[in-house]
Amino acid sequence: MSEKKCFTDSGIEIKKVYYSAPLKEQKEVPGEFPYTRGVQSDMYRGKLWTMRQYAGFSTAEESNKRYHFLLSQGVMGLSVAFDLPTQIGYDSDHALADGEVGKVGVAIDSIEDMELLFAGINLEQVSTSMTINATGFILLAFYVALAKKQGADLKKISGTIQNDILKEYAARGTYIYPPKPSMRIITDIFEWCAKEVPKWNTISISGYHIREAGSTAVQEIAFTLSNGKAYVEAALAKGLDINVFGKRLSFFFNAHNHLFEEVAKFRAARKMWANIMKELGATDEKAMMLRFHTQTGGATLTAQQPLNNICRVTIQTLSAVLGGTQSLHTNGYDEALSLPTEDAARVALRTQQIVAFESGATETVDPLAGSYFVESLTDEIENKALELIAKIDAMGGSVNAIENGFMQDEIAKSAYAYQRNIESGEKIIVGVNKFQVKETNKIPGFKIDDLIRTLQSEKLQMLKNKRNNQIVAELLEKIETTAKTTENLMPIVVEAVENYCTLGEISDALRHVYGEYK
Repeated sequence: MSEKKCFTDSGIEIKKVYYSAPLKEQKEVPGEFPYTRGVQSDMYRGKLWTMRQYAGFSTAEESNKRYHFLLSQGVMGLSVAFDLPTQIGYDSDHALADGEVGKVGVAIDSIEDMELLFAGINLEQVSTSMTINATGFILLAFYVALAKKQGADLKKISGTIQNDILKEYAARGTYIYPPKPSMRIITDIFEWCAKEVPKWNTISISGYHIREAGSTAVQEIAFTLSNGKAYVEAALAKGLDINVFGKRLSFFFNAHNHLFEEVAKFRAARKMWANIMKELGATDEKAMMLRFHTQTGGATLTAQQPLNNICRVTIQTLSAVLGGTQSLHTNGYDEALSLPTEDAARVALRTQQIVAFESGATETVDPLAGSYFVESLTDEIENKALELIAKIDAMGGSVNAIENGFMQDEIAKSAYAYQRNIESGEKIIVGVNKFQVKETNKIPGFKIDDLIRTLQSEKLQMLKNKRNNQIVAELLEKIETTAKTTENLMPIVVEAVENYCTLGEISDALRHVYGEYK
């Protein structure tokens, strides 16, 4: 097959990749270690990034309608948002779930909800990303159990669970168990998925929420890659093969408004991770590649003059694409006001499609390479991030740094300094501290009905009435017993969800053994 040729609108041919010197003198080549210039030699000339839209709200049925809408508009992969009770291991009928069911994501209590969430969607043919951490192992079990029900080949199903608990302690807060048992669950997932669902990305090590909490770009990659090291070391301590599980690690970064710093950040992160994995013993090239998903910066969106957010998201989309992302979610312009409406979700997806098909940014690999500014920034970000990682290593690694409050304190200092700069006017946010107008906000909000909790609770009661509760009790007891051993937890959790144990029941079984992190 002859290689696709690309031209500018003036008919000038665009080369697949450009070099500042003859190829034989190049230190860094796309698709080759240390991957500064991208993990594929042809990048988007060969295959575009996966276009995702993060969605999930209310009930599984309502979210399913949004997924079908997004698929009809051209998304290539689904990205599921879960409500807070689901994220922290409570069923919808739990007292602590009151007021939160279906609000910031979809409520998933059992495999029955999972069936409704993906009704009419073939799991073999769609890649699904799930933003879930403390209960990630249960949601993965629901997904695998549903795939089996659909008759899917588990060797073909693909997707990602975020499953990054360390950043929950550092920045986000949706943890359940203490760090050490949480790390055990994560390494169980690595081990089990390598055998059962080999195309599944077992973790998405997330800088996104670290940045949302107020970190700088340098802190975002330093803390994220440091957490990545901790997961790799935990897996190695369990005896797992770095060349096997290393290929299924993925990352999740934020894209902010400083176009050049963001591009340099992505390039530096790839180079740093390749070297970290090599030092930890990886020899397989694919195990050294940093593959990442990007989401545009939620914290950068303003409730003032919300249509301005379309411009911000466009700049952030360009930074992710010019930086070589593998997957991208663009935020809706109305997300500072409410969950995104259908119109805002469509504009966000069209932003990706316009960059992909109209901007020319995809037609050559690493287009900003060789820019004096970008190359210098890439090196400076790498050096500053490596200094921070060295500090964390001196403390004994990420788990100790988090338990001592180091990461949390550093993020808080950066967030405070950034806010002071906005308040002093040193940092201009258009429409917020300069170029303001009298707001006449006519953008319709997206509201979730409080009756969702009642509906979910009724569904749960019906489920409990018709299932075999003796088998459920035996399986929950078996989960507790297994948690006290070194045996892998995943097989028993999959069996439990197949027998209609709920998310809250499984979470509680482990709470009895591990306790809760305070």
